[in-house]
Amino acid sequence: MAEYDTISKHLIQTYPKDFIQFTLEQEDVEVLDILDTEQSTVETRHTDSLIRVQIAGQKALIHHEFQTTNDPSMPIRMAGYIIRAIERHDLPIYSSVIYLRRNAGRRDPGHFVQEISGRRVVIEYTVIRLSEIEGQDILDGGPSGLFPFASLMKHPVGIDSEGWLRHCVDATNALRVDESIKVDFLGRLMILSGLEYDPILINRILLQEGLMDAIMRESSFAQYIKQLGIEQGIEQGREEGIEQGGRQRAIEDILEVLEIRFDLSEAHPLSTRIEAIEDLQRLKQLHRAAIQVPNLEAFQRVLDA
Repeated sequence: MAEYDTISKHLIQTYPKDFIQFTLEQEDVEVLDILDTEQSTVETRHTDSLIRVQIAGQKALIHHEFQTTNDPSMPIRMAGYIIRAIERHDLPIYSSVIYLRRNAGRRDPGHFVQEISGRRVVIEYTVIRLSEIEGQDILDGGPSGLFPFASLMKHPVGIDSEGWLRHCVDATNALRVDESIKVDFLGRLMILSGLEYDPILINRILLQEGLMDAIMRESSFAQYIKQLGIEQGIEQGREEGIEQGGRQRAIEDILEVLEIRFDLSEAHPLSTRIEAIEDLQRLKQLHRAAIQVPNLEAFQRVLDA
C-alpha cells in the first residue's frame, strides 16, 4: 500500500491548510512549517504528517496518519507518535488517523488507555473514516486538496458507485486550477480510487472522458499508475490489479458479514486465516457461507473443510 501513503503524504504536504480545515473544522489556522516526520527511538519511526501551526495566537502541532487496513495496535501506535512529537517539539498536538478503505477503522476507539494501580493514562486522537464523510460536501466547495479522496467518501442517495466515481472525475476535471495541477489531481484520484473500484472501470471512465492520455503524459504519478496495472494498453498488469483488488474486497466482505452477524473481532484467529487466503473462488464460497451459516462454529467447519 506504499503508493497510497505516498500520494496521501504528498497531498497533505502540498495542501496542508486544506487538510487542517478538514480535520479540525477550523479556517483561522496559519501554517508555519512542515516538520521532519522521523522519530528517533530504538527503531526509527516516521509519522505520515506533522505540521507546526498557529491557532488563535498559540503554536501547536497537527499530526495526521493515513491507514488503509485495520490495525488493532493503532491506539498504542498513535500514543507513541503523540508522546514523541510532544517530547521533541514541546507543543500541544491535534492528532488524527484517516482511514481510506470503507471497512477499515470501525473498531478504532480513538484513544489509548492504560490503568494500573489506580493510575490512569489517556491519550485521545480523532478517527476519520472517509466512507462516513459526505463526499458531495467536498465537491461543492470543500478544500480542493481533498478532491483526489472524494471517490472514497459517501456518495449521495440515488447515485450508484459507478455514477459517483464518474461524478468525482467530472468535478475534478472542472476545477479552476492550473492544468498541470488538475492532471495531477486526476492521476491521484485514479490511484486512490483503486482502493475501492475495479481498475477496468476506472480506466474506462477516464478513457471515455478523454483524460487518460493527459494523465499518462503529464501526471507526476504516471509511474505509479503503470505499476498498478491500469495504464491503457498494459493488459497483464491490469488483470493482476483486478485480481488483487477482487481478493481484498472479498476478504473485507467476509469479515464484514461475520462482524455483523457474529461479532467477529479483528483479533480473532479466524480473521487472520481468512486474510491469508489467496484463492478468489474460495473466498467467494466463504462469503456465501458467512451469509448462510447459523453460527460461527458452522462457518469454521466450512473453513476447515
